[in-house]
Amino acid sequence: MTISLPPEMAKQVEEVSRQESRTHSELVREALRRYFCSRFPVATASRAELKAITRSRAEVEQGHFVTLDQLLDDLASAHRKPRATRARKNPR
Repeated sequence: MTISLPPEMAKQVEEVSRQESRTHSELVREALRRYFCSRFPVATASRAELKAITRSRAEVEQGHFVTLDQLLDDLASAHRKPRATRARKNPR
């Protein structure tokens, strides 16, 4: 991987690397790790969440689930208004 840095930033990398007796790669890797951790924090599931996930997986393995199509159909039918019934004409 090759990157380009503005001259001032390259000088800073060189200086910090020398002061800390680290390679440029080590310095950049640490900077990226810190960036990723601050930008994309890792969430850890609680015990209750892990238990719920385990229980849900067991239910899926037993066949207790609905497909996305079934769920969407159920949601759509719940929002449909029932049709008004019309009186039929009596045939003569």
